[in-house]
Amino acid sequence: MKGVILDAGSLGNDELTLDPVTALLDSWEVHQTTSQDQVAERIAAANIVLTNKVPISTSDMSQASSLELISVLATGTDNIDVAAAKTHGITVCNAVGYATPSVTQHTMALMLALSTRVIDYVKDVRAGAWQASPAFCLLHHPISELAGKELGIVGYGELGRSVGQLAEAFGMTVRVSQKVGETDNTPERVPLDELVPAVDYLTLHCPLVPRTRHLVNDDLLKRMKPTAFLINTARGGLVDSQALISALASNSIAGAAIDVLDQEPPTEEEPIIGAGLDNLIVTPHNAWGAIESRQRLISQMRENILAYLDSRPLRVIDH
Repeated sequence: MKGVILDAGSLGNDELTLDPVTALLDSWEVHQTTSQDQVAERIAAANIVLTNKVPISTSDMSQASSLELISVLATGTDNIDVAAAKTHGITVCNAVGYATPSVTQHTMALMLALSTRVIDYVKDVRAGAWQASPAFCLLHHPISELAGKELGIVGYGELGRSVGQLAEAFGMTVRVSQKVGETDNTPERVPLDELVPAVDYLTLHCPLVPRTRHLVNDDLLKRMKPTAFLINTARGGLVDSQALISALASNSIAGAAIDVLDQEPPTEEEPIIGAGLDNLIVTPHNAWGAIESRQRLISQMRENILAYLDSRPLRVIDH
């Protein structure tokens, strides 16, 4: 059997090893990147394909007569036409829960960076401001504690719960939003409209679906406290970028930290990156990227392949 990895470069080029996967099957082709017009040719003779973000279309599948399994190197499978795969008799699997510790700690790191203004102070030290100070310390950027603050969580799956546990360890009060667009009578959950004006930090961990696109818009941002912070490590489309830039520029909210954008990698014209706002932190979609997280991802791909070969497929996506 032949396997193909379309975008191994998306996993990084450090100490990560693909050996648990490439030790399987008779042969592998490992591509660092694959453009859309290269997909059909590269998967034409493959039995098993691994892809992270490279789309595989109906047309690509129709030209891959030997293809049996697509295992996605991520939880989201929106780059795969799952219905077409089912029509072609192709099993589609994904990864689940592999990055929870990494994303959780990154979320907390962003919250801490916002509350301590650590990035601003590091810049000041490099610029010589501490050395020129008449006092032993610098305190010109306001520092606040997480303890005693309220954290609002939108999306309370594995990631949201993990963030909530760490937040409570910092002494925060955690409040959980009802599912967007649904009536949820779970006592510990509150409607988003009630949650937003009350919390000091709002963190997003929900999926991007039609009802959550631009969930954070001008109206929601206006209802946040002027001292509140927004954190998004979920999906870029959850936030209306222009509305966020306006809110930050006018100090309608105190700050924001985001790890995801609508288009990735972003263009040179991406407004979020070009905004030049001191109260905005942007990281390059690497919340998931701890080496341990990526190695777990490879381990899950190995499990998916072995389970499929044993006629007991794991983590199957069928809709």
